[in-house]
Amino acid sequence: MQSIRKRLSIILVCTAILALFISTLLVNITISTTFNKYLVEIQNKRNTRIVTYLEDVYKKNGKWSETSGIEISHEAYMSSYCLTLKDENNKVLWGMNPNEIINNMDATMQVKNGGVYTTSTFDIKSGGKIVGYIEVGQYAPVLLSKEDVDFKGSINKSIILSVVLSILITILISLFISKQFSTPLRQVSKISVHLSNGNYDERSEDKSNILELEDLRNSINTLGEKLQHQDLLRKRLISDISHEIRTPLNILQNNFEAMIDGIFPVDNERLAYLNEEVIRFGKLIDNLNGLKEIEGEEISLDVEKISLKDILSSVVKEFELVSENKKLQMTLECNTSKQFNILGETDKIKQVIINILSNAVKFTKENGEINITLKEADEKVILKIEDTGIGISKEDLPYIFERLYRGDKSRHETVGTGIGLTIVKNILTLHKANIEVKSEEGKGSAVTVYFNRV
Repeated sequence: MQSIRKRLSIILVCTAILALFISTLLVNITISTTFNKYLVEIQNKRNTRIVTYLEDVYKKNGKWSETSGIEISHEAYMSSYCLTLKDENNKVLWGMNPNEIINNMDATMQVKNGGVYTTSTFDIKSGGKIVGYIEVGQYAPVLLSKEDVDFKGSINKSIILSVVLSILITILISLFISKQFSTPLRQVSKISVHLSNGNYDERSEDKSNILELEDLRNSINTLGEKLQHQDLLRKRLISDISHEIRTPLNILQNNFEAMIDGIFPVDNERLAYLNEEVIRFGKLIDNLNGLKEIEGEEISLDVEKISLKDILSSVVKEFELVSENKKLQMTLECNTSKQFNILGETDKIKQVIINILSNAVKFTKENGEINITLKEADEKVILKIEDTGIGISKEDLPYIFERLYRGDKSRHETVGTGIGLTIVKNILTLHKANIEVKSEEGKGSAVTVYFNRV
């Protein structure tokens, strides 16, 4: 198996080489075609110039001789092509030997025995009549001088050099780019392996300037934090359940043993106290069963159109006596002309309100305030319960909906199982409702629930 950096580098380099190869091929073809067209044009101009020259010679002398225009043959010999002058009857006046020009051709222009000698014949006119012919012969369709060959060679060398330099630059850039991608991905991969092995304290510290990779790095770090927190919750869960169950059992066992041994008298007061412990133990079991039921996939809601105002009013009445005994001022503010209808199951919604209000009463000291507001906004029915209680610390706030979670300072000082808000969260999720908690330690809390309005 290959590393992501090696694989990415190979892909980038191969892609770049392929692109350079295609570009080089196209550039070479274009240059060669353009250059050949240029040479053909030069050659055509040469032929036209030769014809014009011979026409001027004939016009000057008025006839042909065996040496008419023969001086132009020297230029032809130096340029490696042959000329043959004929009169109007195709009789040869003078001509060059094609074999002579082979020995004069440069090494880069020489045509081996397999070369084909080709000729082109052009009319020579005077006064609108054909007075002769000039035959131009050469061993290649286009003749290249040494300068032409050197020019084409230099272009090809420049192209090859640019390709080599481009490949080297591409390799360096691909290594740099692959490192930019592979380093954070390799770290994330390493951390994920540690997390899968139960090492939840591993984190990635190297930031990336690539948005998606930085999001991935932050996500794996967040996952590690959550797994670490869940591991702590799991350990605390075992400890808390053991503690919550053992405490009432120990109280019952110790008291019963004391009564059996005659240390404590068997009277109504003692039995009432033990009965309260049995009731508390039963509530704990009921809460655990309720949480199990709500979190079960098989649960189904008996959804109907219900009035949230009616449910809220009945729950507030149930808490009036408790709030009065604790000297709490509880107020309810809502529009009496509206019913604030939502879709849901009455018992479940009532349980949500009871759990939230229970916490507000439980954690608000004497002479405190609890303000309840019910209103509509857009397509939502909003229930807000504010208290002036002890509040929740910033460290505990993100975890208040976890099972059996209780802040180390505030929650352990007050009787509770740490299940109430977990049940609230699950019920609201089933009803497609949202809950928001804002709190400041020592100043109180505000719980806001957003229901979909009907």
